[in-house]
Amino acid sequence: MPASDQNINPARYQLIPRVLIFPMRDEAVCLIKLLPKNGKVTNWTGKYNGPGGHVERREDLSSAAQRELLEETGLHGQVSLVGTLMVDAPGPAGIGLFIFRADHLFGELLSSPEGIPEWLPFDRLDEYPLVEDVALILARIRQMQPGEPPFAGRSYYDDKEKLQVVFC
Repeated sequence: MPASDQNINPARYQLIPRVLIFPMRDEAVCLIKLLPKNGKVTNWTGKYNGPGGHVERREDLSSAAQRELLEETGLHGQVSLVGTLMVDAPGPAGIGLFIFRADHLFGELLSSPEGIPEWLPFDRLDEYPLVEDVALILARIRQMQPGEPPFAGRSYYDDKEKLQVVFC
């Protein structure tokens, strides 16, 4: 369908596509301890998150996930879409978060400007400062059965500024 027939209306809700990857092996997940952004400390500095980032123009989701995995961890692997999360953000655009699991990994962990990758054991995740939704998303991924379709969900802050993550 040509662009003229896409019915793109800037007044409607728009999405910014991003990928989030959880590299897993045995009983551990590779998360990144986030560094200051452009030299500035943010609310996420020092917290752990999965590698990920923006989907670039002319890039499919799987390629974006593989690129971000390599750029932020030094790892290569098989990425599989396990879920999507609509993240309500202030302003006219929200985030379309495409969540991947990475398996059959190889390579050497390398730090990047984003942060320092580390293998963290699942049974000790509560000992680390995680980005608020990471534990919830990882729990949902680990509950999945082989062959189960990707989950869908929504993430938003309620009236009391408390994060809500609802899986369908």
